Amino acid sequence: MKKKLLSVVLVAAMAASVLAGCGEQEKTYNIGICQLVEHAALDAATQGFEDALTEKLGDKVTFNFQNAQGEATTSATICNGFVSDGVDLILANATSPLQAAAAATTSIPILGTSVTDYATALEISDWAGSTGRNISGTSDLAPIEEQEKMLLELFPEVKQVGILYCSAEANSLYQVQLFGEALDADGIAHKEYAIADTNEVQSVTTAAIEECDVLYIPTDNTLASVTETVYNIVVPAGIPVIAGEEGICGGCGVATLSISYYDLGYATGEMAYEILVEGADISTMDVRYAPEVTKEYNATICEELGITVPDDYVAIATEE
Repeated sequence: MKKKLLSVVLVAAMAASVLAGCGEQEKTYNIGICQLVEHAALDAATQGFEDALTEKLGDKVTFNFQNAQGEATTSATICNGFVSDGVDLILANATSPLQAAAAATTSIPILGTSVTDYATALEISDWAGSTGRNISGTSDLAPIEEQEKMLLELFPEVKQVGILYCSAEANSLYQVQLFGEALDADGIAHKEYAIADTNEVQSVTTAAIEECDVLYIPTDNTLASVTETVYNIVVPAGIPVIAGEEGICGGCGVATLSISYYDLGYATGEMAYEILVEGADISTMDVRYAPEVTKEYNATICEELGITVPDDYVAIATEE
């Protein structure tokens, strides 16, 4: 009788173990994605993120994608909704969604991407590479000093540079400061032109081209969404734009020192896998950066403005 009872217990234990193993294998991860606005760079980052996790997890991962339409308040609403839904992880694509996600939860893992400077975005004064909290991610910061050198390489006779950016974006302010410092070091005059929102693009850009002979636009989500408007102002006036990233350059610029936003998003997806499946501690994960930058140029606008670039520049691919 005792042997029979022992056999029953062993069989039950084995069954429970098998069921537990099946449960672990069949776990589905629900990811909330808050993207600030639709434009080429952010779209590519989201796609790279989704592709990385889908390749690793197949149908065991689902994505709830939400577009904040460029509004900080909408980002907050979206992220609070993700917390209420109990998602396993939040991808915050751009600075405003990162700030909204950080305010919404201190327990759900948050990964940022397309964020230039995490210390600025999260108001961390003693930055050491990781946040020490439930947040990490990837940065889209291309070397600012190299961008400034690119501007001088293409336009060595420049008299004054206009720096056009959105004042509502903390990471744009960070880049503006660094770019201004690089220009100061080379003795180049410059002036800042800030827009509060897209309604001011026309008037502020017009003012900038009247006072400057080259414009610089950093990685800026607001301006990335209105490149056609900028193009229609600068190109007829013969004013070239150096851009902080490929999407802006493709819309209104002549050259950029670019990273791949798809690769950046893909790297963020790999970080998500490390956290969700491998148990990595997000609080100690250093923010990661794009491994490579490329000198790129907009062949169409360069031709329109009569600009010839050096041989080491690569033409931005355009859709036929």
